[in-house]
Amino acid sequence: MASSKMESHKSPPWALHWRSNTLFIIATVAIGLFTDLFLYGLVVPVLPFMLTNRLSIPEDEIQSYVSNLLAAYAGASVVSSIPAGWIADRTSSRQAPFLSGLAALLAATFMLAFGQSIAVLFVARILQGVSAAVVWTIGLAMILDTVGPENLGKVVGSIFSFISVGELMAPVIGGILYQKTGYSGVFGVAAGVLGLDFLMRLAVVEKKTAAKYESKPPSSFQDGQNTTGEQRDNRRDDRHDAESATERDVLLPNKQDDDKFYKIHGEPNRIVRALPILACFRSIRLVVALILAFVQATLLAMFDATIPTEAQSLFGFTSLRAGLLFIALDVPYLVLGPVAGWAVDRYGTKPAAVIGFGYLVPVLILLRLPSDHILDGTGNITLYCALLALNGVGLAIIGSPSVVEASEVVRKFDKANPGFFGANGPYAQLYGFNSLFFCSGLTVGPILAGVLRDEVGYGNMNLVFAIIAACTATISLLVVGGKPWKDSVLPSLRRIDVR
Repeated sequence: MASSKMESHKSPPWALHWRSNTLFIIATVAIGLFTDLFLYGLVVPVLPFMLTNRLSIPEDEIQSYVSNLLAAYAGASVVSSIPAGWIADRTSSRQAPFLSGLAALLAATFMLAFGQSIAVLFVARILQGVSAAVVWTIGLAMILDTVGPENLGKVVGSIFSFISVGELMAPVIGGILYQKTGYSGVFGVAAGVLGLDFLMRLAVVEKKTAAKYESKPPSSFQDGQNTTGEQRDNRRDDRHDAESATERDVLLPNKQDDDKFYKIHGEPNRIVRALPILACFRSIRLVVALILAFVQATLLAMFDATIPTEAQSLFGFTSLRAGLLFIALDVPYLVLGPVAGWAVDRYGTKPAAVIGFGYLVPVLILLRLPSDHILDGTGNITLYCALLALNGVGLAIIGSPSVVEASEVVRKFDKANPGFFGANGPYAQLYGFNSLFFCSGLTVGPILAGVLRDEVGYGNMNLVFAIIAACTATISLLVVGGKPWKDSVLPSLRRIDVR
């Protein structure tokens, strides 16, 4: 309290108004996520040629090494995600750990640029994964701190559509640069993006930090950063609850029972005290929300791992032309991401999850057509691009439901248990788990895709992923949004406390 009063008498930081502006904070997080995915994807079309030309890996081992290098990134993120969230919820500012992730990313970029052995490349991808865990976990927590739950869907949708450029256009840029300038051009661009990211992370000021310098009472959301979960969410939810109150609420006789479900009874054990977010896993909605993140990432990683190699074998494409194929995925994602996010805020998470994953089933199956050579020459390439664009529409639709659904469930736990999760709430821990599941998908996706493509062919590989999407759509229909299935893993679990 004393330190807070002292800070209130200090001169505010330079340009505090714009550095703590909502749009600047969102832009900073978006650039951080963009940089992570941009550097992740920049070497995707280059990896096969890097392994062949620089490291002299045999041609028949290239797909295996490419898949494993992509998986190494994701595996490191899995291991690092929860520690990153735990640290972020226990620090007074999210900026310091958010900024620290750049050190690992800088080292990784240097090693990828100059590494002369497969071991060095694997270490570089691992360091990239550690950095990704930090930026995703802390970045999403900063977004929720800044915009609140009522705007989370459209903001996340807009950010995901923007950063999809980082993931999906990076292979295009990487292919062009490698074709025209070699490795120096590829990693020179990487260094420039890192520099911009560093400056923005250094400049940003969080809302709760800026509020300490305000002479007037801070806004309800800013003030909520230093209060208990109940006080914070009561203010956060006034408008949210008013907007969502409909006749349906009157017709729910078990609404009080639902509220009681989120109340945590008894003294938590040592593990839950150390990681309070674990108490929220009694809700099947949270579990399924994280499964959605896993499947979403698996699908994204499948495209990353197989488009370059399929283009090379099917059409004889160079790295440049293989990278250009990602444009077909990128444009629908970029255009429809904000619209899909708005729809999640307006109509809920269930329609987007069910429609998105359900839509992906037929368009994934149709990806087998180019490898069946139903058209010749340019026509087959055009068909493949059109099918990739149709898949890009589905990827845009499934971009927001996981994060919004998980945040909504945890918000209810935070509101029902004031003080249990600490002053900052459990949101960085939540996004740590979200990152864990997402990066697990990025780990499994390339490996599964590589094995299936080698063993059963590209067309049957996509059939397997279509079945996964169909199962996910079914689970979403039953669980996401809380209806028609009750919001608990099993009715008996309502009687289980966290002791």
